[in-house]
Amino acid sequence: MGSLGFNIGDLVYQLIMFILLLGMIFAVYFFVRSLLARSNKSNRMEQKLDRVIELLEKDKRE
Repeated sequence: MGSLGFNIGDLVYQLIMFILLLGMIFAVYFFVRSLLARSNKSNRMEQKLDRVIELLEKDKRE
């Protein structure tokens, strides 16, 4: 009986460690994804600013 409890304890421990490992992998994945999204967002913002500057310069010339 004691042996069975020990095996269940091992199983629970392994399950918790596996869930923690998966959690770390997902955390890294989402962190990298958010960094990429942030840089993409700033690139779009720069493109919009360039377009506004271009329009302002064109308007100034006319």
